[in-house]
Amino acid sequence: MNALRLVPVAAGGLALIALGAAFINRKARKSPDQKERERRTRISVGGRITDGTVIDVHEVEPTPEHPEAQLVVYQYDVAGVSYECSQDVTWLRHLVDLHSCRLGLPTSVKYDPQNPGNSIVISEDWTGLRK
Repeated sequence: MNALRLVPVAAGGLALIALGAAFINRKARKSPDQKERERRTRISVGGRITDGTVIDVHEVEPTPEHPEAQLVVYQYDVAGVSYECSQDVTWLRHLVDLHSCRLGLPTSVKYDPQNPGNSIVISEDWTGLRK
């Protein structure tokens, strides 16, 4: 009979442990901004450099679904393959003057050697944009 009294206590303890684990797991998830910053850092540190060209600068107006965004569109070639990419530089506005980025501006591009389509033209500690 005493063992039956411990069942609700044990169930409550297990529920608290599960709730705590779920809370910790939720806190450990990274936001999209954190993931993007880590991607930029990873490419900035371990990427290879090639020449590219800025082909457009685009400012996306804010909507209820999406915040304002500033994009640099650029192209580059790696091993005979042409890539056209864009990078959201909204969080790096203090490091880049988008008004000086014009069509045809030469730039350096850092790319992931394992995935050449994964590239950047600017990060917190590196810029390929030329003045």
